[in-house]
Amino acid sequence: MLFRERLWVPLAWWLLSALFAFSMLLAVGFYLGWVWGCLVALFFFALVGAVFVAASVEITLTASRLRVGRAMIDVAYIGACTDLDAPATRRRSGPEADARAYLVLRPYVSTAVEITVADSADPTPYWLVASRRPAALAGAVTAALGQRPSPAGH
Repeated sequence: MLFRERLWVPLAWWLLSALFAFSMLLAVGFYLGWVWGCLVALFFFALVGAVFVAASVEITLTASRLRVGRAMIDVAYIGACTDLDAPATRRRSGPEADARAYLVLRPYVSTAVEITVADSADPTPYWLVASRRPAALAGAVTAALGQRPSPAGH
């Protein structure tokens, strides 16, 4: 494993959902009773927690494959990888974006990496992947690119 990162929902979102669940506990508890208030609050917090866990994305890189969530690309089909700061990420995901690009972005992660796809049969020009450690991910992908065998006959 050359790189691994999981993009979890930030703690502030969990705290906000807990505060909302607490407000549901108070509102429903005063109206229907505390047992119902607790049940509604627990149900809401469990539902939001399930959504937050499902919204997380795992990025893993081995010597031969990059996996972002459920998507995979062999290192052999990666042309280059560039880490992007927050302004560059905004530009590449907004006005400078290519509609054919594969985007894995999260609103709570402001930086990303751009991974160029070097497969003429693939209509996707690049992947734009959110990362809290874009320099480390770009470095790991670049290292994996350096380890790949050169094409036969070259």
